[in-house]
Amino acid sequence: MAFFFKVFSFMPLALAHALGWTAGWLVFIASGVYRRRFLANTRQAGIGWRYWLGAVGEAGKLVAELPRLWFGRPVRVLWEGAQHVDAALARGRGVVFLTPHLGCFEITAQAYARRYGQTQYPITVLFRPPRQHWLRSLVTNARNRPGLQTTPTTLAGVKQMIKALKRGECVGLLPDQVPPKGLGVWVPFLGRDAYTMTLSARLAQQTGAAIVLTWGERLSWGRGYRVHFEPLAAGLPAAADQAAEHVNREMERMIRLCPQQYLWGYARYKQPRQEL
Repeated sequence: MAFFFKVFSFMPLALAHALGWTAGWLVFIASGVYRRRFLANTRQAGIGWRYWLGAVGEAGKLVAELPRLWFGRPVRVLWEGAQHVDAALARGRGVVFLTPHLGCFEITAQAYARRYGQTQYPITVLFRPPRQHWLRSLVTNARNRPGLQTTPTTLAGVKQMIKALKRGECVGLLPDQVPPKGLGVWVPFLGRDAYTMTLSARLAQQTGAAIVLTWGERLSWGRGYRVHFEPLAAGLPAAADQAAEHVNREMERMIRLCPQQYLWGYARYKQPRQEL
């Protein structure tokens, strides 16, 4: 499988996105479960058809671009809000980067690592390892690179992130990902209560790290990406449920900036699994 990923990594980004757009629509049409969840999530959030139509193809692009991002030549990346990253790093207490399932969340960590991580402050990104052993090895090796390391959603992974922040380094995670049971709270998200991780707030509160919001906008016609960075709108409340709700509101605000690139088919409202 790694061989095929490397072969597809030579594909021009425009072609990969075109194929991904087609695949996104094929899955949407063929899978009733996926389509119903996708449409239910958009209706609940009040997203009109003009926006969710675009999100169908964008979901396919998300998968099709991975070989190029993991194994291919660096892609074109434009920056917006780099001054907020500079200001957060200047505090010297680490930075927690938060991004929803919006646009290309792979590119945000890669762009940061290329600009800052290789020479100053590396970033450690939390991710959920695939259940398939062969795929787990492939994903881990593909994502790790100079200035960028990944760590799994385990207690050991959380400890690794805390250590990185205490060294003044950076961490990144997706706070709209459903955490294991016992590591979240039920708070509103896009019109319905969702089991929401408390980890993102706890990392900042325990270490004094700055929080920076980010997302990777996928530009049309394979022209690359634009990464957006901005500080958290206000300080986090001390209570875990209030802090999680505050983070959710910020994620909602970002999603509504570009709903056509949000992963509406994600099972955001599922029950949390038992294991870490």
